[in-house]
Amino acid sequence: MHFYSNMAINFIRVHSTTKGFISDGEQEFLKRINRFTSLNIIDIKPNKKWNSLQPNDLKQKEGEQILQQIQPNDTVILLDERGKQYSSIDFARFIEQNLAFGGGNLCFVVGGAFGFSQEVYARANSKLSLSKMTTSHQLVRVIFLEQLYRAFTILNNHPYHNE
Repeated sequence: MHFYSNMAINFIRVHSTTKGFISDGEQEFLKRINRFTSLNIIDIKPNKKWNSLQPNDLKQKEGEQILQQIQPNDTVILLDERGKQYSSIDFARFIEQNLAFGGGNLCFVVGGAFGFSQEVYARANSKLSLSKMTTSHQLVRVIFLEQLYRAFTILNNHPYHNE
């Protein structure tokens, strides 16, 4: 395994999943990723009082919780359909560059069903899109973890990725 820095990778997610197949997929890729690096999972658990909130108010509450998990020197990447798209190899290079030259932790963030508050967008260093298609905020977690695993296999010359 390559050693890049003392940076941690944090995966901040709004809401836990109730879907077994999503949880199973997450656990499988977390196990695989941990062969290469340590990934911290940070779940933002909504308050039950939030169920009655309008979408913008809900995004605001979720955003406040997200921002509490981020340190001033962290690099924050939002998983957002309007973000930059990468090939798998380019995403691996993006990870490598951020781990090699970043100052704080590398934080990837998945918002809730209605996206992010303006404050979270303002704090972000960049946005990453996994597809031009809109994807469930729960399902995107498994897709992202698979791509993160793939990036580490590319960086470590592991045969998982075929070009």
